[in-house]
Amino acid sequence: MRTFVLGDIHGAHKALVQCFQRSGFRCEEDRLIVMGDVCDGYPHVKECIEELLTVRHCDYIMGNHDEWALKWAETGWQGDIWLTQGGRNTITSYDYKPMPPKHVEFLKKARYYLELDGRLFVHGGFDPDKPIAEQDKEHLTWDRILLRRAYDKFLKKEPHKFGGYEEIFIGHTTTLSFQSMMPLHFCNVWAMDTGAGWAGKLTIMDVETKKFWQSDISTDLYPTTPGR
Repeated sequence: MRTFVLGDIHGAHKALVQCFQRSGFRCEEDRLIVMGDVCDGYPHVKECIEELLTVRHCDYIMGNHDEWALKWAETGWQGDIWLTQGGRNTITSYDYKPMPPKHVEFLKKARYYLELDGRLFVHGGFDPDKPIAEQDKEHLTWDRILLRRAYDKFLKKEPHKFGGYEEIFIGHTTTLSFQSMMPLHFCNVWAMDTGAGWAGKLTIMDVETKKFWQSDISTDLYPTTPGR
């Protein structure tokens, strides 16, 4: 069994299929850790979750967009902040009908972080000065400070291990904000959101070897780029 980590999908089903095909990912045998935010972005969230449900060993990390979509699925909430940041396309992907129970359950089972073999997987970030078990869920899904701190130390060539982990994998903050469509490595932090569902690519990486594969650019796969 190989272990792969996958960046934020944001409804980009064609990109997801490409990543599986190009990496040789085996849905019955390999382990997949998804960094969250399958929801919002392109209007193919339904297909994306269906695809992830075929993965036998899937660890799904809760993202901030997933929390919004789950709130809609469970209560009917349609806040402007969500609708204007991809939520409309999530609703569209379900043909304006309720999210199927198995999709709701998939999101409800998401974990806010995963510790595995000295590594941490978390959507947004965390406060490295506090034990991970004491972190606020909002911090875990929304934080962008960790990546900025890692980047600053990287620029100063200051080796550092945040939180004492060998490696930390995060999503949420797209590498496009660093003018890159590649996964970025600052100190012990790997940034895996390479802009899928918006104007970048989807990335899947072998956790052990760090070899990675990417989809085509989202705007090539889908002619219309959604508003974020």
